[in-house]
Amino acid sequence: MNTGRAFKGNKRFLPSKPCAVCGRPMVWRRAWAKNWDEVRYCSDACRRRKNTERDA
Repeated sequence: MNTGRAFKGNKRFLPSKPCAVCGRPMVWRRAWAKNWDEVRYCSDACRRRKNTERDA
């Protein structure tokens, strides 16, 4: 039995950050690989509500 922590597919080790609107944690996705630093919203609904951001 392999108890290694970094096996392929273990999402616990992916980077995450909070959504700028709702504060929910967003976990890195392959689609965001090229622009992870610019990703700020977890969903289209939060993107539409961006003028109520918690962080300026």
